[in-house]
Amino acid sequence: NWADFAAVWSVDDGALAAHWLVRGPEAGYDYGIRIARSSDGGQTWSEPWTPHEDGTHTAHGLVSMFPLTDGGMGMVWLDGREAAGGAGGEGSPGAMTLRYREVASDGTPGPEVVVDEGICDCCQADRAVTSAGPVVVYRDRSDSEVRDIYVTRLVCDQWTVDVLVNQDGWVIAACPVNGPAVAVAWFTAPDEQPKVQMAFSADVGATFGATMRIDDGNPLGGVDLVLLGDGSVLVVWLERTPESGEVRVRRVFPYGRSGAASLVTTTSSGRDSGFPRMIRDGRSRIVFAWTESGE
Repeated sequence: NWADFAAVWSVDDGALAAHWLVRGPEAGYDYGIRIARSSDGGQTWSEPWTPHEDGTHTAHGLVSMFPLTDGGMGMVWLDGREAAGGAGGEGSPGAMTLRYREVASDGTPGPEVVVDEGICDCCQADRAVTSAGPVVVYRDRSDSEVRDIYVTRLVCDQWTVDVLVNQDGWVIAACPVNGPAVAVAWFTAPDEQPKVQMAFSADVGATFGATMRIDDGNPLGGVDLVLLGDGSVLVVWLERTPESGEVRVRRVFPYGRSGAASLVTTTSSGRDSGFPRMIRDGRSRIVFAWTESGE
């Protein structure tokens, strides 16, 4: 899956977790997750572990990890096991599910948990750890093919009923391959009008305020964001121009105020542009990463 890429996650003090994907014998979208953990800052790593135990030759990926208060780690991923053998009905594939599993600090895994029984097929989820626990945001999928953004929270070891972030009403009988990012920023295109939108939550993800449009008129998606020290957020996305694609970034403040967009770099306007990413480093700088296509 061109949209599914490996990542390294900070779990707790000095501990890291890495995940990557391994293709199965059926090729195509038969692939699974491998996870390894390091307790010495990445110098050595544990043996790889597979969090899903269903054994089906279907897609498992698009992982998001987060630390737990007891020193363990939690993870959510998109799981296609219900699509095996036409599980959705007479000869039709079943739905992609969002699943969760946690691993204790001693390495003991907990049970697999279904967070949502039917979500968009290949849009990345994202997560944040708040003062009230983990929050996961993802693109849902209704029976009528509405694919809007929902959020769920882990409260007292139970995932809450998912809450709609904004009623975009985007009906599309295909996966847009554009997942949301927490605080929340996301791509949508109802009535074939593409937009990058954002909403803030003042109650750790239980509800969200007014939706703000972030893009410059012709976005491709590929959204990511980082929280800054003053409560504002930097949002990065791909914007289409007549000549190419551009990686742009904008600073957004709660309650509707935003700065001018800045150009980070030019890139392709096709799938080979990938997904730009950014982090805030230890000296309060923003470090960007992107795909440069071509030879």
